[in-house]
Amino acid sequence: MTKKILIILSEYGYWGEELVGPLGVFDDHGYETVMATPTGGRPRALPPSMDPGFLDPPLGRSVTSEDMARRVREVDESDRLAKPVDISSWVPERPYLSSPGYLRELEAYHRALTELRATVADYDAILIVGGSGPIVDLANNERVHALILAFLEAGKPVGAECYGVACLAFARDWDNRKSIIWGKHVTGHCKEYDYKDGTGFIGVDFNMGPPPYPLEYILRDATGPEGRYHGNVGHPVSVIVDYPFVTGRSTPDSVTTGEKMVAVLEHGLRRYGW
Repeated sequence: MTKKILIILSEYGYWGEELVGPLGVFDDHGYETVMATPTGGRPRALPPSMDPGFLDPPLGRSVTSEDMARRVREVDESDRLAKPVDISSWVPERPYLSSPGYLRELEAYHRALTELRATVADYDAILIVGGSGPIVDLANNERVHALILAFLEAGKPVGAECYGVACLAFARDWDNRKSIIWGKHVTGHCKEYDYKDGTGFIGVDFNMGPPPYPLEYILRDATGPEGRYHGNVGHPVSVIVDYPFVTGRSTPDSVTTGEKMVAVLEHGLRRYGW
């Protein structure tokens, strides 16, 4: 049967290959893919990710080939990204404790979550694409967290790349507040790969310099003493499978991330890279 993958993208810029890499793998396997963004806005690739002449500052070389730049432009301009699912209209928002009707609103919230679980049943996996954009509208987005939790409760694989992995660190059960990757092995954007300047976004004239937090430190803390963050600095590829999670470190790991998600779905892969 055809697999169906939900792909979450930021509206403030995704890194081209981190969508196109796994998307190409899914396409090759005949998977159906559904795009979603926080408010239904069309996602756009970050300009440097479509420029093979852009030198990645930490690596001192281009991370985008001519062929990949072409493929990114084709997808970025295609109808595939024209009408993404609006997560804000799909996933309920938890009410404030200060709301006058808090109890009734909380009951309605949980009823809506039950409906969300029924919708998630139509999907086989979720992937959160990286880039700088997720820092703005995905990492601490409670609706995105609710989606991730719904996939976990349904026993479905959860993939994330680069700064998209931050969503996994911050997605938590409201009762114990423990990260869902506590005790797990993951990878993600390592400290050595962080920009010292130039972290930018789509749609805003704002250069925040370095990222607002080193994702590696967040992941090291979120996995706890029984888990582990794997940076694999100096290795060409870093992809970690610790079921149900599939995590990719950065741009060069995107295709492998897609391949390992397929291996999880098709061949029952449960552990890889550690």
